[in-house]
Order: sequence, then C-alpha cells, then structure tokens
Amino acid sequence: MESPLEMSRQYINQLKDGDTVDEVYLLVDKQLRANRNASLFLSADLRDCTGVVNARMWNVLEERMQHFQSGNYVQAKGKVHLFQGTLQVILTYIEPVSAENLDPAEFQPQAPQDVQELLGKLREILLGIENNEIRTLMECFLVDEALMDDFCKAPAGVKTHHAYHGGLIEHVVNLMETAQRLTDLYPKVDMSLLLAGVFLHDIGKVRELGYENEFIYTDEGQLLGHLIIGVEMLTEKINAYQEMTGESFPRDAELRLKHMIVSHHGTYEFGSARLPMTPEAIALHHLDNLDAKVNEFARFIDDDLNSTSSWTPYSPRLQRKLFKGMTED
Repeated sequence: MESPLEMSRQYINQLKDGDTVDEVYLLVDKQLRANRNASLFLSADLRDCTGVVNARMWNVLEERMQHFQSGNYVQAKGKVHLFQGTLQVILTYIEPVSAENLDPAEFQPQAPQDVQELLGKLREILLGIENNEIRTLMECFLVDEALMDDFCKAPAGVKTHHAYHGGLIEHVVNLMETAQRLTDLYPKVDMSLLLAGVFLHDIGKVRELGYENEFIYTDEGQLLGHLIIGVEMLTEKINAYQEMTGESFPRDAELRLKHMIVSHHGTYEFGSARLPMTPEAIALHHLDNLDAKVNEFARFIDDDLNSTSSWTPYSPRLQRKLFKGMTED
C-alpha cells in the first residue's frame, strides 16, 4: 500500500515560491479581517499531514464566506508567494468539499515516533515503579482501555508543542525517560512520585482538547482546564484503587500527586494553580518546560517552508526568530 507521501498531491511542505496550487486541504483556522481600506479579506490556515500554510483571499464578501468553517475540507486554488520571509498562498478560489472519499490520515499531523512503541515504553516504566501503592494506582489507569486509547491519540497542545496525534504520549514518555536519568543525580527526588506525576501532569488534556479533525478546546476544557480535569481524573482512579484493594490510598502520596498536577506550569503567570512546593513538583516543572520548549523550537524550524533563509520568520509567541543554519550560497 502506498504511503500518503508517495501519492500524487501537493503537500504543504513541498510548496515553493511561485507554485500554482490546486489541492484539497483541511481548513484549521478561518478569519475574516479588514485591511486599512476597510475591505474584508480571508485569512485561512490550511493543513495536511506535512504542515500548515497560511492562505489569503483579498476583497471578499462576508456572505460568500459563510458556507465553510474551520474543520471543513476545502479545495484551494491560488499561487504561492514569499512575503516577509514567509510562504503564503494567495487564493483565487476556496470551496468546501465532501470528506467521503478522503483519507483523514493525509490531513493529520502524526507523532514522529510509533505510538504503540511509546505505549509499550509507558507501560514498562509505570509498571516498574518501586512504590507498591503508586504502581497499583498507575495500573488503574492502564487497564482503562478507552482512556489509554484517547491518551495515545491526543496532542499535547493545540498549536504549540507536540501539536499532533500521539503528541501527548510522546511528550510524557520523553519526560519519563529523561526523569529516569536523574535518579543518581538527585537522590532526594522520589522517583516513584516523579514518574507518576509525569504521567498524570497533562492527563486532563484527553478531555480538555478535541482532536478528531481540527485541534480545539472542548467546552469542559474551556471552562475547567486540564489541571482541574486532571485532579478529577486522579480522584476517580484513587476511588477505583480503594474499591479494588479494599485499602485507602496513602493521603500523603495523594496530595503530592495532585500538587504536581496543579503546580506543573511553574508560575501563576503561566496558569499554575499553585507554585511547586516539593522536590518532585519543581523537577516536573523544569522537565516539562524543557521538553515543551525544545519540541516547539524544533517544530517551528521544521515547519518553516522558506528553504532559502537561514532564519525562521519572527514568532510573536517566542518573541524571536530561530536560526536554522547557514544556507549554501
């Protein structure tokens, strides 16, 4: 069977300045904006399995743009232009198309690592936790097939780090493997708590995010956020642990695990409900931040379609350009 990249279509990561585009993409963001002359234009982010490109259509009428929305597949026609170091498509035509004969895999970014292999590593690490009570609690999560299926599908973010199917489990396994390397360097860090906290810190994202076609925030995600959802999910599994074993889960471990979930963003400025107050919590915060930032930098470089520049475009989120390496003259 042919892989998507072997079939004949115009993949986004292959677009070049001056190319003519006539292809089906997934519309992941749609905005109508006004220019300085008060004329409306369409700004649309188009995606396939290789990346995202912004497209513009000038002088549009609002009523002509109402019959398609984010999450729709669209036929896009236009021409690729290089503008201020960034490739974009200037559209002459955009219309919705039926998803009936389309393969969703052609439009969904995927984890670069095999998700089933990642799940095997996750299970091995969690079932190798030394603390009996914490290990048994982790088993309560692992035997929940529906939860673990969602855990393997979910991205870790909508647009920033690990924003692709399988991104959440990739992020978590990366953190776990990094944490295991700290055992000898930081003996005061309880590795059973840290590994469990790594697994749990973003688990609320399986309900915070929607990730069928486009990556969006669910109503629950908008209203509660993954920190609160994660604590709720942990409480549910602690109750399951107690029903299964007939014993109470240690209160100290429960509080420490919940604290790691609510404090892993590190500062109030970045949405942390509490500041890290234990060695495991501060270790989790910095490990999480390291993996997220390195992934975000690497993806921003990889996703830049302009192969002629040594630098990426300026990123308002990162507040900088990123160096890609010297280009050949």
